[in-house]
Amino acid sequence: MTSIVVFGAGGRAGRAITAEAHRRGHRVTGVVRDRARHPGLTSAVRGDVTDPEAVTSIGYGHDAAVHAVSPASGPEALAAGLDPEFFVRAADALLHGLARAGVPRLLAIGLFATLTDARGRPLHDDPAVLPAELRPFALSHAAGLDRLRAADTTVDWLVLTPPAALDVDGPRTGRYRLGGEQAPALAHLSYADLAVAVVDEIEAPRHHRTRLSVFGDVPD
Repeated sequence: MTSIVVFGAGGRAGRAITAEAHRRGHRVTGVVRDRARHPGLTSAVRGDVTDPEAVTSIGYGHDAAVHAVSPASGPEALAAGLDPEFFVRAADALLHGLARAGVPRLLAIGLFATLTDARGRPLHDDPAVLPAELRPFALSHAAGLDRLRAADTTVDWLVLTPPAALDVDGPRTGRYRLGGEQAPALAHLSYADLAVAVVDEIEAPRHHRTRLSVFGDVPD
């Protein structure tokens, strides 16, 4: 049995990953910013992913950590403004805090808009792909990824980036595909299968200190 701490356990990705880990018999500590907002998460603890001391304290005794935190709950909240340094501060806190706690593995959920098109251009630069008001959120995500890539750390990290078409009600098929800096234009994935990919990498790490796209079957 593996012990996993999931930061952002109250969100869609966090809930799916927690459920998949429990399904396989792992022990999970869910971390949320406000326990009162998640009464169904009876075993959740309060914590801030941007606080290295909190990450260290919560991380002790775990084999892996998942970062599935978003600084806002939806497009409207994101468009209203966010801390542009959120994902950088989260990366710093996680790498520092997990290293101090002796947690060797970090899985983070990326954002599709930081992937690139066929010419190698970031999708967040294309207003046809991402509305202009959400571009700061994508740039914050990209800055966090850059921070991970530049870090000299003992923590073995991996960012898995799902497509824009991420289905909260989609079934768990247990199938997914991994790519590089791109994903097929018509790619889709369920949250349940995103969770399968995350827990697979925790159980049997195959990719290290990199970012990969993850997606389901592509329509013909």
